[in-house]
Amino acid sequence: MVAAASRIEGNMGEGINREPSFQEEEDEFSGVYSIDVAVRVRPLNSMELADSQLHTVRVMDEKIVVVLDPSKLEGGNEDDYLRAHRSRERRYTFDHVFDETASQQKVYAATTEKLIGGVMEGFNASCFAYGATGAGKTYTMLGNKENPGCMLLTVGELFHRIEDDTSKTYRVYLTYLEVYNENIRDLLNPSTGYLDLREDPVKGICVAGITEFSTTNVGETMELLQRGNLNRTVEPTKKNETSSRSHAVMQIMIEAKEKTADISEQVKIGKLSLIDLAGSERASATDNRGARLVEGANINRSLLALANCINALASDSEAAARAGRNGRRRVRSNFVPYRDSKLTRLLKDSFGGNSRTVMITNVSPAGNQYEETVNTLKYANRAKDIKTKVVQNVVELDAHVLQYQNIIRELRSEHRGQEGEERGRLAV
Repeated sequence: MVAAASRIEGNMGEGINREPSFQEEEDEFSGVYSIDVAVRVRPLNSMELADSQLHTVRVMDEKIVVVLDPSKLEGGNEDDYLRAHRSRERRYTFDHVFDETASQQKVYAATTEKLIGGVMEGFNASCFAYGATGAGKTYTMLGNKENPGCMLLTVGELFHRIEDDTSKTYRVYLTYLEVYNENIRDLLNPSTGYLDLREDPVKGICVAGITEFSTTNVGETMELLQRGNLNRTVEPTKKNETSSRSHAVMQIMIEAKEKTADISEQVKIGKLSLIDLAGSERASATDNRGARLVEGANINRSLLALANCINALASDSEAAARAGRNGRRRVRSNFVPYRDSKLTRLLKDSFGGNSRTVMITNVSPAGNQYEETVNTLKYANRAKDIKTKVVQNVVELDAHVLQYQNIIRELRSEHRGQEGEERGRLAV
């Protein structure tokens, strides 16, 4: 069964020097990457169909998304004199655009599947869903029993690849938390209460006191994921009957090392972060009161901080590109307000650090969601300009005296086995 491992402040393995050394040599997964941005358009839901909402989003060539002005479509508001001579059509280009007919498998294959190989080789990767409330983020990341989402499909493929790789030994452990009303809570061990964020000079941003659960197969990992989802804060609103009132962050850490015994060896540590963000919302549209209104205010606060970080990082990347083209050296960089929210502090590595990141933007095609859809696509379009530098995380493992004896014992038993096989062949 699933066993709780050590707390996050503890060491991840005996004899491991926690000082990482980053390899700068050429590698298949290392280098500078732009954030990979995908857009998924969900179908009209039952409430929107009952309200006869217009379908205002069009997908072209799986790269371009067009948002049409609902007042200019048939049945729209033709008496909107303030905008009579202003076109409100918007067109954006992204790495991938999925219409309402796209399957979960298709979205997964174009986004998170390509991150798995790098994580197994000691690189960091992140995937998160972004969008307004009711846009389909939780369905994209979690899905259901019939149509599992990116989280479940990624975990399944990860363990299949680990089982197929016989040249290395792997250790896998995970954490699952939520950010609710600017407080962090462990979804797998809620009894720990609210947790604090710490910034470690070696491990980076980490959550003090969160429990790491070690897992060995797909079944155990799925059980942990389901247990965490049951503890997540979900409440009905006017826009969504199962609205996520918190940001959920699942992090899977993988330690890989060669099976061949040696007195000194390298351990590659990869981290995969899968994030299901809560949706931005307008109080006037959701008609929230009381606790729901406070939750919505905190959700919007953290998402505004995230948008400010996206703008600052994108401007930083653009300024660096202009300085390079003009032959000038840019001395000053923009300030990125990571500390404005606990969510942005948690996602610091995913946006501006050592991580290859995929952003899945979910939008609604309904005419009454026009403003929310345009704003979401604006920030997604801005995120395309952010660049991250991905390097391999390698930890040097030095064997102790007792480990030398174990290594010698393993080599001797392996040598005896080879001699036995040789005698058997000679006898035949």
